[in-house]
Amino acid sequence: MVPSPRWPGPLRPGDKVRFLSPASPPDRAGVLRRAAVLRDWGLEVDFGSATFNRAGYLAGTDDERLADFNAAIADPAVRAIIATRGGKGSYRIADRLDFAGLRADPKFIVGFSDIAILLAACIRHCDLVGVHGALTGEGEEVDAAAAIALRRLLMTADETVIAARPDEATHALSTAGVARGRLVGGHLETIAAGAGWALPPLAGAILLLEAVNMGIGQVDRLLTMLRKAGHLDGLAGVALGQFTGFDPVILEVLGGHFDTLDVPVLGGLPLGHGVAPVCVPVGADTILDSGRHQLIVRHPQIARDGSVATQW
Repeated sequence: MVPSPRWPGPLRPGDKVRFLSPASPPDRAGVLRRAAVLRDWGLEVDFGSATFNRAGYLAGTDDERLADFNAAIADPAVRAIIATRGGKGSYRIADRLDFAGLRADPKFIVGFSDIAILLAACIRHCDLVGVHGALTGEGEEVDAAAAIALRRLLMTADETVIAARPDEATHALSTAGVARGRLVGGHLETIAAGAGWALPPLAGAILLLEAVNMGIGQVDRLLTMLRKAGHLDGLAGVALGQFTGFDPVILEVLGGHFDTLDVPVLGGLPLGHGVAPVCVPVGADTILDSGRHQLIVRHPQIARDGSVATQW
């Protein structure tokens, strides 16, 4: 039996959110623009002591980044942790987070790309619902759709409905069927890196995958490893996000792997590194409805003390 998801309570005006850099160093100006959006929502924003550090391609040493993350977990005033960016390096600390602290005081962790391994580890160790996504945008603009999606997810109990987009390449891989299960996954390379130690068991789950600027052979190798090592055994369904920067032959490679699983596949989801991606809860009970081309997550009503008033 898979334990019930542990949902953090919705944020309220005046709650504190903290920007951290568990992976690569961010662009300071971009982080400050996104912080301004959160302040406009009525939230208090602060930054970890290592948020703008740099140690080669990482935002500080492993110990600095880990200490920042665990300090945010331990601080009862911090109600959400926002990753400044992905990049590389979250996998180096994913097994050392304060999972006991998150079980005692669940709080949202927001990020994608390299941050997917932290979200997966938190599902594996404490069944925590996290947020796959970010405040994205081009240049000095924050994407309005991404902002609306993140605000609704963090600050309301409204259900999340992600509609597939026909103009996304992976839409062509959708099959018939409905699946229900815990949504787990994210960036393919990152998820594969966590197989066997950070990735939770996927039996009964819906696997979310997206990728950007990888070689087609690399995608094929990673999916082959996941499948032949048994990590995909018992999947309930596959949710495909944005595969960005690929030749169209990628669809043949993906289809060849997923056809062998004999589960519903929903492609075309605006999740990942492509144009105007949105946010989705991961670790949550999810319905994949290929016929309606939707991914649906219903949020339980959660009191501030963590009690669940209504359950799906």
